[in-house]
Amino acid sequence: MAVEFIVPVLLWLAVVKVLHLGIWPALDRTLGNLSAAAAYPASALLFTLGSWYCGLSGLPVLLALLPFVGAIVYMGSRRFYTKERLRSALSWDLAFLVPFLFMLEVRWINPTISYAEKFMDHAILASIMRQPIVPPLDPWYAGGTLDVYYYLGYWMNGALGLVSGVPSTVAFNLALPTVFGLSVVSLYALGHLLLERYRWLPVLALFIPNPSAIYHILIGDAWFDVLWGSTRTIESTINEYPIFSMLWGDVHPHVMSFFNQGFLLFLLVFVYMRWGTLTIRGRALLCGLAALSLGSMPGFNSWDVLVYAPVTLVFGLLIWWRYGNLRLDSLKSWMVLATVPPLAIITYLPFYLQLNSPGVEGIGIVPIPSEPVEFVLVHGFFLAVLVAYCAPDIRKRPYLLLAAVPFVLAGYPAAAIAAVPLVYLLARRRFSAIDTLAILGLTIILATELVYLVDNMGETYFRMNTVFKFYLPAWFLMGTASLAVVGEWLRSARIDRHISARMERVLPALAVVALLAAPFAINVDFGYGSHTLDGAAYLEGSHPSDAAAIAFLRDLPGDHVIVEAEGGDYTYYSRVSSFTGIPAIIGMPFHEYMWRGDEGRISERSADVRAIYEQPTRTVDLARAYNATILYVGAEEHERYTVSLPTERLELIYDAPGVRIYRIPA
Repeated sequence: MAVEFIVPVLLWLAVVKVLHLGIWPALDRTLGNLSAAAAYPASALLFTLGSWYCGLSGLPVLLALLPFVGAIVYMGSRRFYTKERLRSALSWDLAFLVPFLFMLEVRWINPTISYAEKFMDHAILASIMRQPIVPPLDPWYAGGTLDVYYYLGYWMNGALGLVSGVPSTVAFNLALPTVFGLSVVSLYALGHLLLERYRWLPVLALFIPNPSAIYHILIGDAWFDVLWGSTRTIESTINEYPIFSMLWGDVHPHVMSFFNQGFLLFLLVFVYMRWGTLTIRGRALLCGLAALSLGSMPGFNSWDVLVYAPVTLVFGLLIWWRYGNLRLDSLKSWMVLATVPPLAIITYLPFYLQLNSPGVEGIGIVPIPSEPVEFVLVHGFFLAVLVAYCAPDIRKRPYLLLAAVPFVLAGYPAAAIAAVPLVYLLARRRFSAIDTLAILGLTIILATELVYLVDNMGETYFRMNTVFKFYLPAWFLMGTASLAVVGEWLRSARIDRHISARMERVLPALAVVALLAAPFAINVDFGYGSHTLDGAAYLEGSHPSDAAAIAFLRDLPGDHVIVEAEGGDYTYYSRVSSFTGIPAIIGMPFHEYMWRGDEGRISERSADVRAIYEQPTRTVDLARAYNATILYVGAEEHERYTVSLPTERLELIYDAPGVRIYRIPA
């Protein structure tokens, strides 16, 4: 890795470690040996919340770091950070750092902000870092804000970039390594709750592909086709799994929420398993952390809360049932139900009040369900484990298999497949943590075969978002449960007695080496430029005129609105607003239509941009109507429009081969 990127990485990691050390002491008494683990995701969420409130109040984001520094100074004076305690946390530091470095290598090999959703992701990140206000400015809709979208994950990484001094084009490539490290820590901590041995197994939910990927490998598909084909298995839907999302590299809401999903599952399982041994203070702390996690979900990826709010209620009911026998006079046992939902809402109430998203239009019945083979190619690994897990029950009560028949008769055979292990797990009425996670995951994939949330994706892709956004939480739930089951099988089989003490120490080291070598052994270079952490560096080779002009604009002080060409979605157009964070009159119009609907008058804005470039008598007045201050004229503008400008009324502030930039008079 180039030397010039070592310092930004170290500064970024230093901030993450300061956050971790600042919150760790507050968790130590309640979470014990898992406090250092929980401090990683908890501190990220607390810093995000604190910095967001700074933005809401008009205060510098840097102030959000001060409570963590103050906590370190105070607890350091009380000798909390002893050598023994720091050494005990080393395994959690490595659990964060190793996957961080793995993803850092992946991003270094394939860093470009150039395809898929990357223009959008960086545009929002750059907008936040250029002007960290709440709600952030919409970089593709001048005069609008991102109150129409869930932007909290971008805010988290933007705030980390601001306090560490890392520019947005580099912060973009540090975001996924951070999310991946936090996710591994969360699932490894969950493994400590679910398993006595092989506690790393739930972490594999982040690494294993779906069976469809194996199928595409076996039939000899190219690497890119393996990745793409395995996530488009069920027709007209998206079936991403975590390692694909990470390798694909979009810093997108559904990916940035991974660590928070794992963290909430860890918290819920912890309180479910240890509620009876906790003090009132400990219970209050855990309820607060759960509220912090749950309440942030609409801000990170709003679809998640539709899953995890019911998941939280289920665990709250189980805690009330296990520790209070569902008695109303047992206040302590229904504390989770009574406190977590309202605290989650109160903590993020200003965000909810600002939210102006069009949302969904209702619930529909799925007219074209998944084909059974496609369904199994997506969920087959976990379904196979859970069916095998239920095998003793199936032998004892085979008649329960009849529960699948109504789904088959109704024309939903894939739902029937999920119904089999689900019915047997429910019939057990054991509701262990593993069983509960499996039940919840199976319920999700069964439900998405029957119903979908109606949005504006059209008739062909009517359930694309429903499957896409709900399958990932189902993957976390079923994946952690299934892998924990595998861990129980391995412990019962006493596999470890065949492994020497020396090998038991060597194997983790070999796994780390293999993981860090994997990005170089597997081709993750998609051909857009590599070996840098600057996601905009490729512009110097492919679009040198834009590269220089964008660098000029990134350093241009003041608040601006830019006029640039609009050329549809998933193209090189809208590149200036995407790389600078300066709002354009309109960019990536279909994205804006999804967020704003007909009220956004998207086509009108596109027509006005064309008129600005092609009708010189209207240029200045139209630009002023959108409070535009800068007019950009590059190769894309000349390609898209017949450019004719009233240059005598504009101030030329940048003139280089291929690009001219004008200031629009106020």
